[in-house]
Amino acid sequence: MKYIDEFRDGQVAQGLAARIRQEVEPGRDYALMEFCGGHTHAICRYGIEDLLPDKVRLIHGPGCPVCVLPSGRLQSAIDLVEKEQVILCSYGDLLRVPGAQGDTLLKAKARGANVQMVYSISDALDIARAQPDRQVVFFAIGFETTTPPTAVAILQARREGLRNFSVYCNHVLTPPALRAILANHRPVSLAEVGSGKREHGTLDGCIGPAHVSTIIGSEPYQFVAAEYRHPLVIAGFEPLDVLQAILLLIRQINAGEAKVENEYTRAVTPEGNRKAQRLMAEVFLLRPSFEWRGLGELPDSALAIRPEFAEWDAERRFTIRAIQAADHKACACAEVLRGIKRPQDCKVFSTACTPDHPLGSCMVSAEGACAAHYHYGRFRQAAA
Repeated sequence: MKYIDEFRDGQVAQGLAARIRQEVEPGRDYALMEFCGGHTHAICRYGIEDLLPDKVRLIHGPGCPVCVLPSGRLQSAIDLVEKEQVILCSYGDLLRVPGAQGDTLLKAKARGANVQMVYSISDALDIARAQPDRQVVFFAIGFETTTPPTAVAILQARREGLRNFSVYCNHVLTPPALRAILANHRPVSLAEVGSGKREHGTLDGCIGPAHVSTIIGSEPYQFVAAEYRHPLVIAGFEPLDVLQAILLLIRQINAGEAKVENEYTRAVTPEGNRKAQRLMAEVFLLRPSFEWRGLGELPDSALAIRPEFAEWDAERRFTIRAIQAADHKACACAEVLRGIKRPQDCKVFSTACTPDHPLGSCMVSAEGACAAHYHYGRFRQAAA
């Protein structure tokens, strides 16, 4: 634990916070978005916002794959397991995310559907091997971090001739989502800074994701600086990582710079994991368009299984109908994912919507912003 503890040192954190306070310029506000839900939970868990001056505002982004999955894709999976009588393997978070009219995979399981929670895609392969007379479908979800294991599993199924195994692919990509966010959050001009006028939705810099960046590297984020003139700092998930990233962003903003920096050098390189990238390219291709919760249809933002692996593609093997499903009317997940609202701005947060009875995906997922604020922030905010 020594290596982790070095990045959780309270005295060092206080020193970084003091440096941030020193370098914040009078009359300037700093709006910084952490894209990844893992950073959101670190920020809430370790009370990082309490260490920052009021001028530094952290905005939660859409970086939770469970949260951004649209209700219609989830409802399609519920229909699949009930109508095709398959064994559907899923991560635990997905079981409780509401689909159309509040239906969930957990409710489908209670109705008799064969829904099984797994911890990895290899568990789904084991189930398929153990029950060769049943069709087993793995509900694949995640950003670039979890995509290589799905590719490996499909390749393994082909090598073994495991024809009762297939994948319902919902893997999505980080750069297109980041581009969509930046298109709606414009940078602040020097004139606006001087006048103190800022419109809602302005953004000054981004904390880039950690695990995703170990796969894709730092180079794919160059468009953030080149096209949108935003600084971006890739950061690890420990509290000192996040504080250091905030300090680096403030320094860039103060200097009028926009570049991509890598704080997480112990794990991220410019080129990323080439082997993982080759595996992804071998098995997947870009979808022309894909719907995201909160962001709508985004071009080239998700992956589909290549035609040569059609036998292991659930969308080709079964009739999976496309469903358009609206989120709960009172749920503000879409606005939270875009950074327009904070969880506590939602009128049902911690009242009608709780982790035990979620109305939206952001309260379910282990990386959801609402779940983070509920578990780590709501009692402190109530006391304040």
